[in-house]
Order: sequence, then structure tokens, then C-alpha cells
Amino acid sequence: MTTPGRAALVTGASSGIGRSLSGALATRGYDLVLVARDAERLGELSAELSRRHAVHCEVLAADLAADEGLAAVERRIRDGDPLDVVVNNAGFGTAEPFASDRVGAAVGQIRLNVVALTVLSHAALSTMVPRRRGGLLNVSSTASFQPTPGQAVYGATKAFVTSLTESLHEEVAGSGVHVTALCPGFTRTEFHTRASIDPAGIPEFMWASPAAVAEAGLAALEANRAICITGGVNKVLAAATHLAPRSLIRRSAGRVVRRLT
Repeated sequence: MTTPGRAALVTGASSGIGRSLSGALATRGYDLVLVARDAERLGELSAELSRRHAVHCEVLAADLAADEGLAAVERRIRDGDPLDVVVNNAGFGTAEPFASDRVGAAVGQIRLNVVALTVLSHAALSTMVPRRRGGLLNVSSTASFQPTPGQAVYGATKAFVTSLTESLHEEVAGSGVHVTALCPGFTRTEFHTRASIDPAGIPEFMWASPAAVAEAGLAALEANRAICITGGVNKVLAAATHLAPRSLIRRSAGRVVRRLT
């Protein structure tokens, strides 16, 4: 992670935490492979980062929930120029009762949040471990630490991401490869609008900026920490999920989601 000519790939790079992660990596001197569905936004980001940081940016427009898009990004990781860091940030959620939500939305979350992340994590580690260097940052959520009634599938996918990433961190220990799960709480991005969550119902002290989340995640990856929970309040709440009765945790989480939707 400290060699000259470093390169990183970021999925979901066109907005939010992914955009901030791309900027933070460019500041550190990484050339970038920027992945998202929106080619126009990626092109604008590429031009901005190239101009501001004198790094090379490659644009790879791909829908990771589609077979062909996922295969294209997997090939780039496995067969393209070596990557020092892979960031799996792409993901989405919905805020609807499971029985009334569209089953396609549930399956779509699983394909993007779980299947695509798993495929790209495997591609990254299978190239990094033999080289004995590299970093894998998987963006999860504090939603991964408890059931999330009203966002049942989203929470379940993020629980998978955190668990998988912790296991991979241990599997590659001593190999020179760093693996970290980044678990932010409420972050000022487009995610909440897309998930039909009303940000007005969330206290100001609960919010973080995507730039702060990105910096925390990259610092944790550089330090090879298995999990990075951003923000003091989120750390306390995550710890509480291990101490309080499970029934209380899920009822409380359900009330929060219902209040915000």
C-alpha cells in the first residue's frame, strides 16, 4: 500500500461516500479506476480529480447488479494493471415492510450488496495475496449490528458484509494484505432520499459528512483494523446491541425506521 504508482478501484464512485473515498485516495496519490452506472458523472469526477491531483483516472461505467457489468469489473481487477486497493462501496437499500415491498427490490439489494461485493472481494484478494500487498475496503453500515425491521433486507445484506469482511481480515492476516469493513451511520448522501427515508427525523448530532467517513475508513484500512465504526455515538450504539436484550434491540430499530419513513 506504500509503493510508487499506486492504483485503486472504487465502486459506487459517482456520489456520496464513494465520491469522497475517490477524492481521498487521489489526495494520497492513487491513480483511480472509477466504477458506477452513471458514465456522465464518472467523467466529470475523473476530470476533476485528474486536474486537482495530477492522477490518472480510468472510467468504467457498469451496473454491478447485472451479470455483464459485474463481469467487466471483475475482469478489470483480475486481468488489468495491478490494483493496490479495491473499495466495494456500491450498494442501496429500501425502507418498506418486507411483505409490501417489491420482491425485485429485495433481490436487487442482494445482488448488489452481497453477490457483487463477494465476487469483487474474491477477485481482489486472489490477486493481492500472491503479491503479499494490497488493501480491500468493504463499505458496510451500522445497520449490520442489529435487525432492521422496515429495512429487513438492507440490514441483512450489511450483516453479511461485516461478517464476511471480518472473516477475510483474519484469513489473510500476516499476508501483507489489509482488509477492513467500514461501518458508517447516518451520512449526508443521496442514499436516504433513494431509500425513501426522511432526513428531517434524524437529530443533527447523528449525522456525518461523507468526507469524514471516507477519511476514517482509509485510516482504518492503512492501520489494518478489521472494523471501522465512524463517530462516537455510533460506537456506543453498536456496543449497546451486544448488551441489551435482542427483543429490545429489534423493537427499537423498528420504531426508528417507522418514524423516518
